[in-house]
Amino acid sequence: MTATEPTVVGVDVGGMKKGFHAVALRDNHIVAKLTTHSALDVATLCRKQGAAAVGIDAPCQWSLTGRARSCERQLAGLGMSVFCTPRQAVGQVHPFYRWMLNGAELFRLLAPHYRLYDGRTAPLDPLCFETFPQAIACSLAGTKLSAQNKRADRRRLLVHAGISSDALTTIDHIDAALCALSAQHVLAGSFKAYGDAAEGFILLPAR
Repeated sequence: MTATEPTVVGVDVGGMKKGFHAVALRDNHIVAKLTTHSALDVATLCRKQGAAAVGIDAPCQWSLTGRARSCERQLAGLGMSVFCTPRQAVGQVHPFYRWMLNGAELFRLLAPHYRLYDGRTAPLDPLCFETFPQAIACSLAGTKLSAQNKRADRRRLLVHAGISSDALTTIDHIDAALCALSAQHVLAGSFKAYGDAAEGFILLPAR
């Protein structure tokens, strides 16, 4: 069957213990799924699948001030709870931020092949961007959702978008699929960008 839509990849990023979970979508079908502790494995998957866009649940930039980044403040203003990204010097030494270091390594490995979204609305080349599963879910639902029901809510939103969730047996892969769904919206131009070029954008689907 000939693909009618480009391949997209979504990545859920964890720390040393959890690692990375990635899902590749093509025509709303899951064509690849990965669990690994290696950022290189994820970058290789993206290139092997010919992904046109990669949505990543991790900060794409460090805070320049030590306070919440612009994108995080904007989402907080909409009632969405987000982790505040620290300065790089803090992130490199505090164990809690290990997952952010993993995300930074993935963005670094993708950089030669995927342009980081920089505020231009039209994706001209293969691109990567930061996104956030809970905010994706709230944007798609058109209302604030409780994270307590995240497994059921996020699976329902994937099914509503025409994506079978049968193969997504963990919340990490569900979140990765949501990030991939966000990438579909970005390629279609149906998205909202929060933040700025200095400290990074978070992209979310437009409902």
